[in-house]
Amino acid sequence: MKAVYREPSGPCIRQRSAEGKSCVKVYDPVFLRMGRLRTRDQREEIAMIIETNSPEETFAFAQKLGLEAVPGQIFTLDGDLGVGKTVFAKGLAEGLGITEPVSSPTFTIVQEYTDGRLPLYHFDVYRIEEPEEMEEIGYDEYFNGDGVCLIEWADMIRELLPEDVIRIRIRKVPEKGFDYREISVEGMKE
Repeated sequence: MKAVYREPSGPCIRQRSAEGKSCVKVYDPVFLRMGRLRTRDQREEIAMIIETNSPEETFAFAQKLGLEAVPGQIFTLDGDLGVGKTVFAKGLAEGLGITEPVSSPTFTIVQEYTDGRLPLYHFDVYRIEEPEEMEEIGYDEYFNGDGVCLIEWADMIRELLPEDVIRIRIRKVPEKGFDYREISVEGMKE
């Protein structure tokens, strides 16, 4: 998926170009809704909902996030089983330049991918019974490291997460089609 720059004509994210000119980044697939939230430190947060109609579109959106990811960024990823979390993880990894196969780390808790422009630390904390179990794997080194963290089932360790995570939730809406997904994103900074 490409970011397209054009004059405002609908939901978008305002940014400044390198030359200081205002421009608008419009994502494809189309935004369903977008709004702005104020964080405690008064920075604007972007809240948006993206619609995708195929696994390829979900992959492409995640890939776009991976292309723009920076060291230390933490994404949380929630959604029911079979909703496309692994497809999303694969897209994010490709955006980071990771070429090795990506799979869900269900039985290992964290899987490290280090062959991209930034390392990806892919957590699946579904089987964590107590948040303290995360200390055994040294979660704080990952969260405060130089890579990007993707945490599936993040609600299980909510109290361990820093405030500035990017929260992603994928859900099916069966009445809109078998492959339709609604992806909500909160915590993106402007």
